[in-house]
Amino acid sequence: MSQNDEKWGIAHVHASFNNTVMTVTDLTGAETIAKSSGGTAVKQNRDEASPYAAMQMAESVAEEVKSAGITGLHVHVRGPGGNLQKSPGPGAQATIRALARSGIEIGRIEDVTPIPHDGSRAPKGKGGY
Repeated sequence: MSQNDEKWGIAHVHASFNNTVMTVTDLTGAETIAKSSGGTAVKQNRDEASPYAAMQMAESVAEEVKSAGITGLHVHVRGPGGNLQKSPGPGAQATIRALARSGIEIGRIEDVTPIPHDGSRAPKGKGGY
């Protein structure tokens, strides 16, 4: 396959501790090619963020992406961020692994978790910790 035959997209993976959502767009981010979430792969709400749900979701998205003619993806991983936890949820790694196994070329993997530059005050618990 020559360099001109390759078509790339961006996989936006939002992995929280309640769910994993994935959207594949073109390189500009303007056109959505495929999207799915952990809730489409499993029945129980508690399993939406699991690595298994992320793998099933990524495999279904990979099929849609291949049928659209895209051969490679750059991955943008986003955690909850802000005042919440900075690390992505358990589905992030499983999503990337499933995409790679499905035969799609993985380009850059980037962390795009929003980090506050001293924005709002962090919530304090009952004990003040």
